[in-house]
Parts: sequence; structure tokens; C-alpha cells
Amino acid sequence: MMKLFKTSITVFFLLIVSNVFAQNEVYNPEADAMKDIQTAIKEASKTNKHVFVKVGGNWCSWCKLYAKFSHNDAEISKIMEDEYETVLVNWSKENKNKKAMEYLGYPNRFGYPVFVILDGSGKVLHIQNSAYLESGKGYDKNKVLMFLKGWTVKALDPANYN
Repeated sequence: MMKLFKTSITVFFLLIVSNVFAQNEVYNPEADAMKDIQTAIKEASKTNKHVFVKVGGNWCSWCKLYAKFSHNDAEISKIMEDEYETVLVNWSKENKNKKAMEYLGYPNRFGYPVFVILDGSGKVLHIQNSAYLESGKGYDKNKVLMFLKGWTVKALDPANYN
């Protein structure tokens, strides 16, 4: 009876741990990054948005922290929904997505996560080293908002500055 109890507890613990890890996995090493980028570009051109590419991996604690930070903040979530088509590009031992890295201008040179802004035609507008958006042991909301607002279609439209 005691052995069954210990086995049940062990199985329960393993299920909880695996569920926690599964929820934290935001990057798919098997995804076709170039296909995902091209799909987002097509959608961005239809919706008059830019494409926000997040390059990172499930192994990256700062990637997970940014995901949690950005999804839990209503203001940041709204800007992302209203102004950007979003693509996650995995970079890991399993899949370094070499074609996507080349297309994006090798943003991985800045570390992870790294953010790339594309316009609706697929042109790289900006590569953002996410370290500049940090403050202490997390991300700075004001810095992130300035970055996101500064790369919207509206922000780059010269007609807004006449």
C-alpha cells in the first residue's frame, strides 16, 4: 500500500512538472520559420500593420520572462494586437533556422530574445537588442512601450510629422 502511495505521488509530481514546462514552451523548434514570417508579412500587408518577430528559444529564461511580461500587461498586449502581426522564431540546438536568421539580418548577434520589426513588404526596419528594454531583473514597461510605439506603421508615416 505504501509503495502504491509513493508511486502515485511520484507520478502526480512528474505530471505537474511536465505541465509547467509545457506551458512555458513558447517556441516551436519544428516550425518552418520562413513560412511563418511570409504568412505574417502577407497578413501585415492586408491589415496595415508591421510584423514583430521574436527570436529566442524555450531554453532562454529572458525569452520566457518577456513572454510572461508582455502577455500579462494589458497595454502592451493591446499595442501588439492592434499594431503588429507576431511571429516566434526558434533558435536552438535542434533548429537554428539559418534561412530565417539570414533573412532577418542575423539578429541573433544581439543575444536572446531579440526583436525584429518588418514592414508589410517584408523589409527589415529595425533589430532590437532586448537588453536595452531591461531594468534590473526584468523588463521596463516604459522602455518596451516606447519601442513598440516607435515602430508602428503610424509612427513611421512622414505625413504624421508635417
